[in-house]
Amino acid sequence: MDLLPDCRTRQVPAGIPRGVLGTWLPVYCANCGADGGMVPEEHCTFLFYLCNACAETHGQIAGTLMMPDEVFYQRLLDAQLERYGRPLTPSEWGPIEADPSHPLHTLLREGSR
Repeated sequence: MDLLPDCRTRQVPAGIPRGVLGTWLPVYCANCGADGGMVPEEHCTFLFYLCNACAETHGQIAGTLMMPDEVFYQRLLDAQLERYGRPLTPSEWGPIEADPSHPLHTLLREGSR
């Protein structure tokens, strides 16, 4: 079994956004170190990330699921529009993250793999 590196920052740097959704940690490409955005610290125990350029260059890693960021974000937006008729605000995501039975919670967990 191959172990992939965790691509979240190891130490919480000064100036990290904290808000209603908690603390957000920077994510970096496992290969080149490119910025990969941010993920909520709470409920995120592991994250492996390859930027699009590295994923195209090196191909899919055996035994893993690869979903381009654009595909994930589009699925997330489509689910919001279907259920609520609009994109949700950041303050509306708190209860969804806390409720494992919510349909959008399941989709969020898919994106964190």
